[in-house]
Amino acid sequence: MKLKLIALAAAASVALILTACSTTTNSGGDASIGGDIVAPVTMGVNQLQGAEVELVVGQALNIDTESLAVDSYTAEISDAKVLEFTQGGTSGGAEFNPGLLALAEGSAEVTLINDQGGIQPLDFTVTVVAR
Repeated sequence: MKLKLIALAAAASVALILTACSTTTNSGGDASIGGDIVAPVTMGVNQLQGAEVELVVGQALNIDTESLAVDSYTAEISDAKVLEFTQGGTSGGAEFNPGLLALAEGSAEVTLINDQGGIQPLDFTVTVVAR
């Protein structure tokens, strides 16, 4: 009798564990965590001159400043409703690249200006499309 109770308790425990591990879906029906996240696009400053970059709403352009300081760039954006610039910098010993966030559908001309001088501004176009 004790053996049957132990076996029954073990089976119930396994059933509870498996139930706790089951996958749930979010409101979008996607079973993965963060199903609506769009991976960023990374481009180096040397790739951006004259480039035409396409992003989807909510996607970021991570700008690799290569050998220049991450906080040395500022941006002029022709349409602030389409794109938002984030300054690069350091925090807690970590270094963060500058970037652009796609806010809404449209197109914007971007000029990246290096504050250290002597480096020509980078002009490129970003087109933002719906997901």
